[in-house]
Order: sequence, then C-alpha cells, then structure tokens
Amino acid sequence: MIKKLIIAMGVLSAPLIIGLLFTYDVIKIEWISFMEIQPNYRPMEDPLPLPARSIPVQGAAYIPELGVPTNPVEPVTNSLTRGKQYYDSSCALCHGVTGEGNGGFSGFLRKFPPVSLVDADRSALSDGAIFVTITEGVAGKMPHLRENLPTPEMRWDVVNYVRSLQP
Repeated sequence: MIKKLIIAMGVLSAPLIIGLLFTYDVIKIEWISFMEIQPNYRPMEDPLPLPARSIPVQGAAYIPELGVPTNPVEPVTNSLTRGKQYYDSSCALCHGVTGEGNGGFSGFLRKFPPVSLVDADRSALSDGAIFVTITEGVAGKMPHLRENLPTPEMRWDVVNYVRSLQP
C-alpha cells in the first residue's frame, strides 16, 4: 500500500516538477535587497558633494572664508623629494618636467594650454594661492587634484617643489 502511494505521488508530482523547471526563468519573484535601496553611482559619475562646512577626516586643508592658507611644511630635502615624485606623477604631463608648460600632453590642450610655473606671474603668487589652485583647479582649464594628491601634506610638498623650480 505504501509502495503504491509513493509511486502515485511520484507520478503526480513529476509534471509539477518538470513545469517548475521550465518556468524558472519566466516567473521571477522580486526579493527586497538592501543593495537596491542604497544610492549608487554610474561609472565616471561624480560623487555627491560634501555637506556644507564639513571637515575631512585628515582635517581642514583650508577654509575659504579665511583666505589663502600659509604653508605649514618646511621646504627641506624630504619635502622637495616627495614633491618631485608627486609633481612628476600628477603635474609634469601638462606643465613639463621643468614647469615651463611644455609637457607631453600640452600639445593637445590648444584652447587652454598649461601655464608656465616658472614665469614672473606665477612666482609672485603666494604658497597658499598655489595650494588652492592645486586643490580646487581652475574652472574649465585645470582639473582639481584632490583625488590625485589626497592629503594636504602631499599638495604642500608639490608647492615646495614648484617653488624650487622657480628662479
């Protein structure tokens, strides 16, 4: 009797199981996933801006309302060595190895060519003004380098190295 019941259940459930196998991809049940309700970004999309008056984890690089900052990093050998490495990887492509605005990529920037960092106009800028330019960029002409040089110390090292290039 039990043997007949098992055979009958198998015969009746076989079409159901076969039908479920064929409709597996057809009938989809949407399950709630926490990944779906989080904010996301498309590739190459800028992240949301920081909230107003927020301070980065490593501290405030400068506060715009207070004007340009003063250079807290002394231009010693270690700073200049690090600054040269950072400059070569982030700046030399456009501004050139000697800072004259003749880098390998400068030929492609015909509308707004890179400026010479060693001319009299740039030599007259304060360290803080150069730091702000590196941090914020120049709208439509030079991108900000906050991501390439994420810490303020790295940017100050580049400022010290640029000063060493200037006559």
